[in-house]
Amino acid sequence: MKKFFMFLAVAGLMTFSANIASAQDEQADAAATEATEVVENNAVTSAADLFKGSGEEIPLHQAIKTKFIEGGAGFMALIVICLILGLALAVERILYLNFAKVNVKKLLTSVEDALQNGGIEAAKDVCRNTRGPVASIFYQGLLRYDQGLDVVEKSIVSYGSVQMSQLENGLSWISLFIAIAPSLGFLGTVIGMIQAFDAIQAAGDISPNVVAGGMKVALITTVAGLIVAMILQIFYNYILAKIDSITIDMEDSSISLIDILTKYNKK
Repeated sequence: MKKFFMFLAVAGLMTFSANIASAQDEQADAAATEATEVVENNAVTSAADLFKGSGEEIPLHQAIKTKFIEGGAGFMALIVICLILGLALAVERILYLNFAKVNVKKLLTSVEDALQNGGIEAAKDVCRNTRGPVASIFYQGLLRYDQGLDVVEKSIVSYGSVQMSQLENGLSWISLFIAIAPSLGFLGTVIGMIQAFDAIQAAGDISPNVVAGGMKVALITTVAGLIVAMILQIFYNYILAKIDSITIDMEDSSISLIDILTKYNKK
């Protein structure tokens, strides 16, 4: 659209200039008339070029497909595999962490009410029917209530470590794909450079046309690897933030549970 408006502006300017020129100097000499015609022809050509370039743009998926082929199917396919596997693991972790997140204050209130009304068994039922690592830690602590509060506290700490390992499951693979994707891109860059120098050696010339093919492969694979790494890094940091939030809930709620059990034990 911008080029179309530019065409209209150039055409309008040409018409306006032609009218003024014809009104002021109808008796201009042949040289001036010829110069005016040359200027007008150049302006028309430029306007036509602008209008010609205002056609439909290439769709995004078509452009990506073209760059994928130009970058070399082998390395680009490996980079895309890293992206797919990394995103699959990231989505799985995000779903797991979203289901693991619970309202800790509400759970503590329910456990405390259950202790007051039905004792330890009622509190166990509340934890058993609640999803998430916090409820699982509570349940493991309540299972050992008859062995003393010290044992309960040690059980909560030990099982908390187990829950932390489950929350972080799969993160090492995501970090691996974050590291591998740009490495594959740089490997494609090196191979593209080697191809460029091979072409130079075969042609005996350093003209841009000889080097362009290998350089294009080098740049495209590097860009693809970096883009994949950045995408996965965003998901990785988001997952770490979710894990930190759940970990804080686990630690705070464990202290609160010990306090609740201490008050219950005194009664």
